[in-house]
Amino acid sequence: MIRLAAVGDVHLGPESAGSYGPRLAGLSEHADVLLVAGDLTRHGTPEEGEVVAAELSHADVPVIAVLGNHDYHSDRQDEIAGILRDAGITVLEGTGTVVDRGGVRLGVAGGKGFGGGFPGGSASDFGEPEMKAFVRHTREFADRFGSALLGLDCDLRVALTHYSPVAGTLAGEPLEIYPFLGSYLLAEAIDCAHADLAVHGHAHHGTEKGVTPGGTRVRNVALPVIRQAYAVYRLAPGETAPDEPLASQPEPLG
Repeated sequence: MIRLAAVGDVHLGPESAGSYGPRLAGLSEHADVLLVAGDLTRHGTPEEGEVVAAELSHADVPVIAVLGNHDYHSDRQDEIAGILRDAGITVLEGTGTVVDRGGVRLGVAGGKGFGGGFPGGSASDFGEPEMKAFVRHTREFADRFGSALLGLDCDLRVALTHYSPVAGTLAGEPLEIYPFLGSYLLAEAIDCAHADLAVHGHAHHGTEKGVTPGGTRVRNVALPVIRQAYAVYRLAPGETAPDEPLASQPEPLG
């Protein structure tokens, strides 16, 4: 069995230095790995990236992260990813990694992802170059993401993105912005790889639990949604165990 701690949208910066890291103290008592689903920073600056690296260093388990749209805002995303990697954090972008925890090989593939919408309300690569480029960006990511998921040599396969693969975890967000919160193309990649769990953030007003058309469980772990420092999910090869409540965890950042 693997215990996955997960959180997204922590939005850290110099003004919040020292406020989140202590909440990760003793994490290994609850989890084997920490997944961070993007929007680690507020404005995507390297200075904020340094704060993120320092805060996540409190985790005494392997940390695997993806970047979010906020982390791209200042066009310094490569620098932020480098800062995190220098701190020992695995950063994925259409790539995958495998960690062995207690003899169970956990494979995680992911990246930021992008928008486009869901069946019945999705954009298409038709018309103006700008629209084609919008959809093409998601499609190209989904192809790389899907290949990374399929290429994992592991016992358990987890998809980690910032944008959502399904509309189900967006309930509570305005319908008008669903196309900017995720894409069904991500779910297609997840289902093709028969992933055991999909984790994302981004939708602050969404809901925690959803499922892909192929039956993969999806969890929105945006901090305003889970309302605790992290959520923990237990996975065992061949079955998904019930979610594990963490009533003992402190309240999250505001």
